[in-house]
Amino acid sequence: MRLSKPLSIQHLAPYLFLLPALAIMLIFMYLPILENFFYSLFRWSSIDPRLFYVGLSNYKRILSDPIIALSLRNNVLYAVISVFFQVFIALVLAAILESGAIRPRWGTTFRNILFLPSVLAVTVVGLTWQLIYRPDTGLLNQLLEVIGLTSLKTAWLGNEKTAIFAIIAVSQWQWVGYVMILFIVAIQAIPEEFYEAARIDGANRIQQFFRITVPLVRETTLVWTTITVIGAFKVFDIVWVMTAGGPNHASEVLGNYLYRVGFRNDEMGYAAAIASLLFIITFLLTFLQLRIGRSGEEI
Repeated sequence: MRLSKPLSIQHLAPYLFLLPALAIMLIFMYLPILENFFYSLFRWSSIDPRLFYVGLSNYKRILSDPIIALSLRNNVLYAVISVFFQVFIALVLAAILESGAIRPRWGTTFRNILFLPSVLAVTVVGLTWQLIYRPDTGLLNQLLEVIGLTSLKTAWLGNEKTAIFAIIAVSQWQWVGYVMILFIVAIQAIPEEFYEAARIDGANRIQQFFRITVPLVRETTLVWTTITVIGAFKVFDIVWVMTAGGPNHASEVLGNYLYRVGFRNDEMGYAAAIASLLFIITFLLTFLQLRIGRSGEEI
């Protein structure tokens, strides 16, 4: 009978190298998620060591909380607009720059101008755009007045109808150039022979874009669509800096409301339930996108 060879250090070496990373993920990622679900079943305070078991009451409260519904709507709106600009428009801009339709010198300048906002701190961006959006001395309203569109002037961050759209616009301005650069890298990896063959067959630039560029950057598109959607549901900093969820919760998002409930109202159990909701939403969206794309490969 053939005996199996005992495991040697060579066989165990890969697992030993993975062990530190797995331990870090377990301690700092998976255990906190489980702890958060556990604490969401209690009513507790950050200054009181006592835990009061309430079962699923915090989750029932989520279902009846109108601010949760408003925040979720704003997150969905944020995600849809972000996917359109940070994925589709970024891909179009990348394709235009790589097609040679713009002179290389001007293309480089245009690329740098679009990429520059992504290296700025979110706080700097938020405070700067607060000044631009000011209803009295803000650059935007003054520009509208100069070009004869005085009727469009408004308090962009103080108007319940425009606050969330003003914030979303700032986010697109900051990140569309960053994603555009990543798409440029993906397009540069496409063999030029494909485009030459398409031009010989009489395909114009729009046909080349949809029949060559879009299919061959599919992996990049899938990855950044997933990242963009997750980021839209996790967004907090730009909203908190610019409006803190106001006016009258008009620009509230889940991350912003979670912070307010937990650290302003000191309702830690309810905040943990909101965090669990946020985790479930992002997990399901990621799983769904990867299933639809039928690929989980990294770029």
